[in-house]
Amino acid sequence: MKKPKLEGIAHKLARSNILALHPYRCARDDYSSGVLLDANENALGPAAKLDVAQIKLELERYPCPYQVPLKTLYAEYRGVSSPNKIFVGVGSDEAIDLLFRIFCKPGQDNVITTPPTYGMYKVCAAVNDVEVVTVPLTSEFDLRIPEMLAAVTEHTKLMFICSPGNPTAKAIPLEDVIKVANSDYKGLIIVDEAYIDFSSKGSAAQLLDDYPNIVVLQTLSKAFGLAGIRLGFALGNEDVIQLMNNVKAPYNVNSMTSEVARNAINNIESLNEKVNELLVQRDIVMSKLEQLDYVVKVHPSDSNFVLFQVKEKAFELYKTMADRGVVTRFRGNEMHCNECIRVTIGSEEENSTFLELMTKIWEELK
Repeated sequence: MKKPKLEGIAHKLARSNILALHPYRCARDDYSSGVLLDANENALGPAAKLDVAQIKLELERYPCPYQVPLKTLYAEYRGVSSPNKIFVGVGSDEAIDLLFRIFCKPGQDNVITTPPTYGMYKVCAAVNDVEVVTVPLTSEFDLRIPEMLAAVTEHTKLMFICSPGNPTAKAIPLEDVIKVANSDYKGLIIVDEAYIDFSSKGSAAQLLDDYPNIVVLQTLSKAFGLAGIRLGFALGNEDVIQLMNNVKAPYNVNSMTSEVARNAINNIESLNEKVNELLVQRDIVMSKLEQLDYVVKVHPSDSNFVLFQVKEKAFELYKTMADRGVVTRFRGNEMHCNECIRVTIGSEEENSTFLELMTKIWEELK
């Protein structure tokens, strides 16, 4: 769809930082059909087992504004000591935006990110007129903790640690999170765990009772296979969560979303089956990628996707594959990701289709 020009009354009235904003580019902005291995969704489908005929909702009534039954269920599942330590929102993106709005003064405060990382931190910062201080990961995608702490100023309110990272797929050891939490840094540490269910490294949620400066973000969009319902969580100290509840829209999570979410959390066996199947497929895909002579490096993965580097022509390879029906994500323009492609692990059939088409196109491009 053609985007309208920024002119007229909106252009005259809008804040300058909004006019300068580069919006987040979603996977569906480019391709919306074919074998979609570009958005890190769960290709095996949702964990929820729903019989629509059995769902009885009072849709004429507003939903519970604080989603207490859902929070109680999720707290039990994640081992969080109280549902009062859980915020429920429209994906984890709502929580990210709220953290900016609550803790950062526009035009004064800053946040620290560790690229390559999730693009919404930068977008939310721009919307809220907050400076982003970047401390890049190492070439092996590890935190540079001394450099992160050296970058802190009195105006640093949030520090984002994406674990497992996107696009890196690598989990950050909890020992590193603890090091930052025990430092002289006075702000909040935001551990973004969208892909935590695919990792064996453990969740920072277990640190919450000992570290009130840690906030953990999670979502049902990935392992739970529920990207379509847009539900996310923030886990943190009760005073942080209370402020998030105070600022959010009154009925931000609708009744149908809540119903599906609770059903999924009550079907953890289904979740585990799908996760285990995807992990088996991940190992197969990584092994086959490593056997290809045009693949330079396959990065380790703690997630449901793999980042790999080819000798050359990564963008051409990605674009030609997408035009022929297999959609991955080009990541060669991000730090430490030269000539890299990110591929979501799909079903066995989808993975085979991806590998076969990629090799065929590589031969054409040589």
